[in-house]
Amino acid sequence: MKLHFMKYRKLSYWISGALLLISVLSIAIRGFNYGIDFSGGISMEVTPVAETMTIDKMRADLAQFSPELQQVDGKAILIRLGLPKGVTDAEQNAKVAEIKNILGDQVQYSQVQIVGPKIGAELVQGGILAILFAFIMMAIYVWIRYRGGYAIGAFVSLFLDFVLMFGFFSITGLEFNQTAIAVILTGIGYSINDKVVNYDRIEENIKKYHKMPMDQLIDLSINEMFRRTMMTSVSTLLAMVGLYLFSGEVLREFAIAMTFSIIMGTLTSIYISNVVLMNFKLRDEK
Repeated sequence: MKLHFMKYRKLSYWISGALLLISVLSIAIRGFNYGIDFSGGISMEVTPVAETMTIDKMRADLAQFSPELQQVDGKAILIRLGLPKGVTDAEQNAKVAEIKNILGDQVQYSQVQIVGPKIGAELVQGGILAILFAFIMMAIYVWIRYRGGYAIGAFVSLFLDFVLMFGFFSITGLEFNQTAIAVILTGIGYSINDKVVNYDRIEENIKKYHKMPMDQLIDLSINEMFRRTMMTSVSTLLAMVGLYLFSGEVLREFAIAMTFSIIMGTLTSIYISNVVLMNFKLRDEK
């Protein structure tokens, strides 16, 4: 059975435009739920050694700090709390010492991390630069690898991928931290690979079918690669399901965000990057 993807190309424009608008509005109004990596704060991973030290008791003992507590692998508990702007290094260390004094010898400390607001701002800047660098290098690669129409199609779909990923983190309220940057870059890398594979098949078919209308040729190319695209997407999604179910709390948000990026990258590869090609003359019609 052949699917007629180009038949709904106008609808794909409207849906993409709506998602783009929603994402931009959410970013502008809601912003991001910055993690300690970016906003500054204290992160401590502890393991209770006393049977009486449960996560509920720990939450009650540390109530004055309004911390976030998460059960991670095994018995370990992740304690996180933000720090006010302008806090000094001495005040940060004093806060850690105060927490340790409250918990006493009832826990073992696996990790203690302090991120000041200044360091957090530098991490945000570094993350943004990493994303911009990746975007520019991918666009340059596609521009060199293909002719104008393909490059514009890849550029448009890549831009949509980036904005929708940022919009996803803003709308869902998932913590935006260094892991989120890794998710975005990994998802975009997955997406551009899928687009390049589809473009290669379209180029092959252009040379093979000289008189076939472009909408039918693009449909044919997508259908020929559809099984490969779906097998890759489904196998990766299954890995994310396993990660979500069995990896523990820390990696669940990573699995959720990666699942969205895989679905989004697959859809933009099938539709947006290919639909844009319809606006360009990819061969000399005779």
